Amino acid sequence: MPGISRRNALILGGTGIAGIAVGGTGFFVNQGFSSSSVLGTASGSALLEPTELRSADGVLNVDLEASPQRVTIAGRDVNALSYNGGVPGPTLRVRAGDTLSVSLKNGLADPSNLHVHGLHVSPEDNSDNMFVTVEAGDSFDYQYELPADHPPGVYWYHPHLHGFVADQVFGGLYGAIIVEDPEPIPADRERLLVISDITLNSSGNIPAASPMDEMSGREGDLVLVNGQLAPDMTARPGERERWRIVNASVSRYLRLRLDGQQLTLLGIDSGRFETAQDIDEVVLAPGNRADLLVTSSAGTSTLRALSYDRGSAGGMMGGGSFRSGDEVALATLTVAGDGVAAQQAIPSQPAQRDLRTATVNARRELVFAMGMGGGMGGGMMTPTINGRQFDASRIDTTVQFDSVEEWLLTNTSTLDHPLHLHVWPMQIIEQDGQPVDSLLWQDVVNIPARSTTRVRIAFEDYSGKTVYHCHILDHEDNGMMGIINAS
Repeated sequence: MPGISRRNALILGGTGIAGIAVGGTGFFVNQGFSSSSVLGTASGSALLEPTELRSADGVLNVDLEASPQRVTIAGRDVNALSYNGGVPGPTLRVRAGDTLSVSLKNGLADPSNLHVHGLHVSPEDNSDNMFVTVEAGDSFDYQYELPADHPPGVYWYHPHLHGFVADQVFGGLYGAIIVEDPEPIPADRERLLVISDITLNSSGNIPAASPMDEMSGREGDLVLVNGQLAPDMTARPGERERWRIVNASVSRYLRLRLDGQQLTLLGIDSGRFETAQDIDEVVLAPGNRADLLVTSSAGTSTLRALSYDRGSAGGMMGGGSFRSGDEVALATLTVAGDGVAAQQAIPSQPAQRDLRTATVNARRELVFAMGMGGGMGGGMMTPTINGRQFDASRIDTTVQFDSVEEWLLTNTSTLDHPLHLHVWPMQIIEQDGQPVDSLLWQDVVNIPARSTTRVRIAFEDYSGKTVYHCHILDHEDNGMMGIINAS
């Protein structure tokens, strides 16, 4: 694997890049960001969704090209990265038991690869193998075999080559994967909302991250929904919509509200509640997804991302608090017209496995810290797990295949750290010493600053080597990642 150093190829110039038009898209201007640098953007267009590719007869074959693009967004030319010319990339719809084949062409100036985030598939060979490097100009053929009992839900894909992840995702390389329900959940309409952020300078280029950005985790000045600026949605009273929401941000937490509408949560990540839960808001750490039902009431409502306090730098260089922005208006839902008949009741889902009653074969602790070190520049704090930075030649954790382990996740730092474990989801059983009464399964588990979280994991179905890491992607690139081998 390449080292942490980067060539900053994402600071894109406009020369030599083919221009494409992305109709109706735009950028949201965060409070406190100079509007002059996004002069010419427009808002209020109807929500657009990415191109959708569906499996047929148990197979989905996809050609996916990562490349820099000169794109016209809401009347302004900007430089970004994209899959197949779109931001986000195409949505991949599959079913449990399907084969997903992806031919990845790397049109970037840097090496890259592909991670199918949250999918329970093999970590070896040409499946979800984090140790594959696709050099600039090369191609690689991935093949993912979904098990017949794969959980339905919303997942996503993005690059995962250590040292390049944050820049490439921040630049626009991400897309959604949907694993269909075996039995449909009644809804009048379905929408995909991929929420991300980005920063552009006055020339429409992506500036390099500062040392402080890398230490805290960068948050873009512009917040996007499917690459658009505050798009509009319409519905009729009584309609039930299904919103599949992906937090594709590098570091931004999303505390989402839609006041005036009834929200019912089906699940987070691959976890699905046996009985859907009525909620007022939902918090998504970077990498989390929500499967949400919205039952419409007449009026106009704004989907908002409220401020979220993810800690402070404490004694680190520059100090200060790192909040996920001021409140951001992400989209508008206008409900008007004649009412519709109510949908059928939301069907109960199969009860998920509960590892709280399982025999635990091993217990271990992972300590997430921001210690002093030279990895992020002089005087900066260095992100570590159990006191060590990532080393591609070292196995950090060896687990027994077909075993259940309990992990105590300890965060000694003053910043939140969301843990992502590839391949195997985690059941949250305790948060800061308090037991969790409900069944909570996630593949990204947030560990608040100065706190502990306890999870249990069943290392089943697949053996092999993969990684776990902080999903604040700047922290991952700078060493907050370990290698795990199930054997």
